[in-house]
Amino acid sequence: QVQLVESGGGLVQAGGSLRLSCATSGSIFSIDAMGWYRQAPGKQRELVASIISGGSLYYADSAKGRFTISRDNVNHTVYLQMNSLKPEDTAVYYCNIEARVAPYHALKDYWGQGTQVTVSS
Repeated sequence: QVQLVESGGGLVQAGGSLRLSCATSGSIFSIDAMGWYRQAPGKQRELVASIISGGSLYYADSAKGRFTISRDNVNHTVYLQMNSLKPEDTAVYYCNIEARVAPYHALKDYWGQGTQVTVSS
């Protein structure tokens, strides 16, 4: 069973930094994409940043220039370095991976439980 555990969230003042980590466990054969989503109160979950197996990166406009996503392919871990944080970055941040648990198995989405990021003004 694949599990994702996020860490690194917390309370920070505007302008500060946080580094989120997402550790995976369980039987994973391969990971096609790893990403971070966030959901603020009353809003839909949105993709913040993602990285695919070939190394291509995606950032939401709100994250460009401030956030950096990276992955450890050996340990199946993904990170999100967040700098110059703003109050509007306040949300629950979720880790997501698209992975196969065995050769020729279908890709499936897996989610972490979320970690709260609160940015005070």
